[in-house]
Amino acid sequence: MAELITIEDPNDPRLNDYVALTDVELRRRREPEEGLFIAEGEKVIRRARTAGYRMRSMLLSSKWIDVMQRKPLSSAADLLAGTRPGERRRVVIFEDIVDHANMGAAFRNAAALGVDAVFLTPRCADPFYRRSVKVSMGAVFAVPHARLESWPQDADIFREHGFVLAALCLSENSITLDELAARPYDRLALVLGTEGEGLSAEALRASDEHVRIPMEAGVDSLNVAAASAVAFYATRRV
Repeated sequence: MAELITIEDPNDPRLNDYVALTDVELRRRREPEEGLFIAEGEKVIRRARTAGYRMRSMLLSSKWIDVMQRKPLSSAADLLAGTRPGERRRVVIFEDIVDHANMGAAFRNAAALGVDAVFLTPRCADPFYRRSVKVSMGAVFAVPHARLESWPQDADIFREHGFVLAALCLSENSITLDELAARPYDRLALVLGTEGEGLSAEALRASDEHVRIPMEAGVDSLNVAAASAVAFYATRRV
């Protein structure tokens, strides 16, 4: 059993992990190696433990709130490798999503709708930021993810593993999401862009297909988290 310590002084240095570090500072810590993140709520904590994250400490009142160490991230190539020939896979690439709530919601959508892996471009928000973890209800631990080193140059890694890159956008030359779902792609990488601006011109040029979700009532687009849910659902195969 772990040692139980009662802390009565709010300035006790043993509280530093919880009160003295921002989420960014927790991520950048190298002692312990690869930094920390904070998980809040019973379900989130249980999912983190099930996913293999080692607990560093727990700060308890009447409920459970804990701090856990990060695991080293897999490389994009490692996540894409190791599948059998002909095995169907579906992944998502998020470009420059900076809102932590959107990140958490998108991960929850990916977990719920059977996406195999999530890939983040270098400027994306940290999915282990406290709000992302909470909004995802721990789903950030359920879906493997990797951070791309260079984007959109890393698009070639996906093609090397047989993936078709489908960019969700408002391009005049786009096909509908239903048309994409009807095509027999065994390996599909959906690409979704940042809040507001959508995908960059470079990402659009690097993609094989441009895809739109048809809109009505004068609405031109959906929030990126909502769009991801629609795209994940439409492209699933049951």
